[in-house]
Parts: sequence; structure tokens; C-alpha cells
Amino acid sequence: MPRSSEHSAPPVGALLRRHPHAGEPLSCVPVTEGLLNRGYRLATTRGRYFLKQHLDAPTADRATITRQHRATQRLHALGLPVAPPLPDSRGRTVAVIDGRCYALHPWVEGRHRDGAQLTTGGSRRLGALLGRVHTTLDRVMEPPPPGDRHDSARPEDTFRDIAELIRLARAHRPHGSFDALAEHRLRERRRLLAQHAHRRPPAPAAAGWVHGDFHPLNLLYRGAEPAAIVDWDRLGVRPRAEEAVRAAAIFFVRPGGELALEKVRAYARAYRRAAGADGTELAAAVHRVWWERLNDFWTLRWRYQLNDRRADPQFPAVSALAVWWTREYDAVRDAFST
Repeated sequence: MPRSSEHSAPPVGALLRRHPHAGEPLSCVPVTEGLLNRGYRLATTRGRYFLKQHLDAPTADRATITRQHRATQRLHALGLPVAPPLPDSRGRTVAVIDGRCYALHPWVEGRHRDGAQLTTGGSRRLGALLGRVHTTLDRVMEPPPPGDRHDSARPEDTFRDIAELIRLARAHRPHGSFDALAEHRLRERRRLLAQHAHRRPPAPAAAGWVHGDFHPLNLLYRGAEPAAIVDWDRLGVRPRAEEAVRAAAIFFVRPGGELALEKVRAYARAYRRAAGADGTELAAAVHRVWWERLNDFWTLRWRYQLNDRRADPQFPAVSALAVWWTREYDAVRDAFST
């Protein structure tokens, strides 16, 4: 479940006692970006750090975080732009204090850049970077376990979800323009899904290790070059090409819900070269991610079922993209696969 947006002070003193090399605390300021965990910019007498509090229940246990940390340490050793955690005086990278897990990372100067801020060359570098991430993860992680299926959404389940979300949107008070747009998009999606229900894709044939949440808020740039890929909480085994498509659909979506297809094409060609993937694999991934978008309403679930509005600003473009993608299906597939 998404966390509350309220911040409580982290146990900086207890944490820094485990990291005596980090100095004495001067300030600790919440970082506003991020939806699932909490981050702080920590200044001390010896420098600046990023303090992360792990709260997202599926990934907030010590063993899972330690696995992520080991992966980033290995990736860093092989030249990937990541910011591994700093070990404490006993060599541990996860601190459990009052039942919460924390990690201290070096502070990375940089800025987030979305697709609108990337040139065609920058789009190519982004695709090549993600391809390197996937191939390097193959080198540093254990072989993926066999037989893990990733079945696609079932239309009958989605129709029930749509009916429930329409009911909640209609009953929401005060009923505003967002709620009216939500009702409109839900009915529109119900019509589209009825037209395309026969196109449900089969489970993918193979999966590999992926970052799991590769998007603009998890990539820092210094100038035109990526400085650090952050937030490895969703590291896991999933179809690799789908992560490439899903990331592009976030980086290169325009406010009106269209994809910048020329940048997508440059990105996808670079990704295919770096990852050793072919056009057929990317075309199949496009179909599965399109289907996922057609059946997914996570922003509305947050608002109406979890009473969490932090994802509301993403809804207009996300909901419009599913409609545009359906209309321009062939052009999107070709941009990724040719």
C-alpha cells in the first residue's frame, strides 16, 4: 500500500553512530521525489549523503535490500553509473532501527531529465544504458529461476475493476473535473477493451533480471550524461524487453498522451544493439505492454481505493496514452522493432 506523504524525522543520530566516518549531522531535509519510500538529503561535518528509508512492504525486508545492495556494488565495479550504499563500521549496508530499514548512500549531484529534455543522441544513450544494465545484471546475478510465469491481465477481471472505479469516481465528493475525466476515461477504456479483448497476449517465453522501475525519477544526469541509476527496490526477474518498452512509454510520453516516436526509434535501436535483442522480441514486448496499459488503472486505484492523490498529476497523460497507443498501434510497434 502506498505510504502516507507525511514525513517523520529519521533516527539520524543512531544511524551515524554506525557510520562514524560520515561525521556529525548538520541538517536532514526530505527529498520530495519518490512515491513508495522516503529519502533525505543529509549534510554532515564530512559531506553530503542520501539517506533512504525503505517503507514499501514488498521490498522493505533486510534480505531483499541486501540483495539489491550487492547487485549495485557489483554493477558499480563493472562501470555502470550507480550509487552503492556505504557500509557501516561492521561492513553492513542495511541498518534496522526501531523496526525500520535504512541505508546511507553517497549524495549524487545531478538532475532528472525526461524525454522532452533529451536529444535524439541522448535518447540513443538512454537505450544503450538500459541495454547495458540488462546484460550486466546477467553477469552479476544468479540465474533466473525457471517456470515463473508472467500472465497478462484477463478482460473479465478488468471489466469488474472498471465498474468499481466508475462507482467510486461518481460517488467522490466533492465531485470535480478530475472525477469527471476519470469517469470518461474509464467508460472509454471499457469500450476499447471490448473491441480488443481477443488480442490478449500469451505469457512471454523468457525473462531476465531487470531494474524494475526504470523511469526519469530514478535516473540522475550530470549535463548530458547519466550520473546514477537509483532506486533498485524493484530489482527482479521479468521480461527484459518489456522493461525497455515500459521505460520508453514513461520517458517519451508527451502531455497529450502521444509518444515521441522518432526518439523512441533511436532509443530502441540502441537498446537492441546493447542488449542483443531483435525486432521480433521488441514487437512482442510492445504488444504485451500495450495490453498492460489497456488494462491498468493504478493511478485511479491510488486515488479512490487508497485515498492517496500523489499520482493524480500522472493520470491525464497516462490515460490518454492507452487510447493513442491503440489507435497508432502499428506505428508504435514499428518504432520499437525496426
